Amino acid sequence: MTRPPVPPLALVFVLWLAGLGAAAQFAKMAVVLPELQAFYGETGAASGFLVSLISLIGIVFGMIAGLLANRIGLRRLLLIGLGLGALVSFVQALMPAFPMMLTVRFLEGLSHLAIVVATPTLIAQIAPPRHQGAALTLWGTFFGVAFGAVALIAPALLGAAGLSALFAAHGLYMLVFALIVAALVPTPAPARPEQSLTGFAAIIERHRAAYSNPAIAAAPLAWVCYTLTFVALLAVLPPLLDPRERLIAATWMPLTSIIASMTLGVALLRHISAIAVVVTGFGSALAVSALFFLTGPNLWVGIALFACLGLVQGASFAAVPQLNPSDADRALANGGLAQMGNLGNTVGTPLMVAIFAATGFVGLPVLLMCCYVAAIAIHFAFARMRAASVSAPAG
Repeated sequence: MTRPPVPPLALVFVLWLAGLGAAAQFAKMAVVLPELQAFYGETGAASGFLVSLISLIGIVFGMIAGLLANRIGLRRLLLIGLGLGALVSFVQALMPAFPMMLTVRFLEGLSHLAIVVATPTLIAQIAPPRHQGAALTLWGTFFGVAFGAVALIAPALLGAAGLSALFAAHGLYMLVFALIVAALVPTPAPARPEQSLTGFAAIIERHRAAYSNPAIAAAPLAWVCYTLTFVALLAVLPPLLDPRERLIAATWMPLTSIIASMTLGVALLRHISAIAVVVTGFGSALAVSALFFLTGPNLWVGIALFACLGLVQGASFAAVPQLNPSDADRALANGGLAQMGNLGNTVGTPLMVAIFAATGFVGLPVLLMCCYVAAIAIHFAFARMRAASVSAPAG
């Protein structure tokens, strides 16, 4: 008997749930970092690498993951990422010596990249066209949802069986979804054959070609302007507020971003292009950032700013298939999003802290506004390049 096909929207939800496991690869270390420092006796920069190593790997290998997806296939890359992620978490549950923990964390970074490049490309391929924007907006929430879920679940697991229980639970989650994906998600049509990845010069050339392509590069190069400020604001702004408002800010700024993305963002995507929604988000964030000059550190301005950034969050992923008809180019663009996202996450917080130390609070809205102006300029410049390439006479 032939098994009936799984509805496309159900597959989208399965892929989103699998993606939560990738975001949890970040969250599980960040949420329990004090406990890890106590266990290993490492409280300096070395322990920070338990969190940041994935970002560093993303910066170096993000685009390569997109190239690899085109060589071995999206579904296979996702299954490798989930399987490797499960294996790494089970090793972490053994609480190995610190050097070994860092080694398997490196492998976990490769797993993370495989998942975050393959999954949104598969979602764009599987989702019906009229639901594609909403499906990719849902994908854009995976990081915030996973962090919230891990923050809720981790204390109970730590109390029951310590750090090992958290890592084992994550490994089990990854293994279960590897099996579910293998059983339910069909093998997509093969992408175009990819050029050889051998040789440093060839890899650099593929990066140059991707980032000079106005369709592939538009979303990633504007995305770095978003990621430079999103995590940095969550780290820097709440401590500057009244102590009674800090927990509200830490909770409601990211939550407001998700709500705005899934409501107003999805509604706008039904009427205007994803790029137009992204530019609207950056433009409104630019205007709200200017209010900080009048208010100083302010809870409600921060929440309003994150609502604006919510439009950028989901629509940036939705822009990838709108700009890139082929799965091969979509994989490269999603690799670029991973690369630029990790770059922004890594650089943003120390940059904002350094500017605050040098200028006081007044430097923060200046940084925010510069980032958002740059993002808008990037999208307008690449839009002109795309229009020029379409109107240019052939041959």
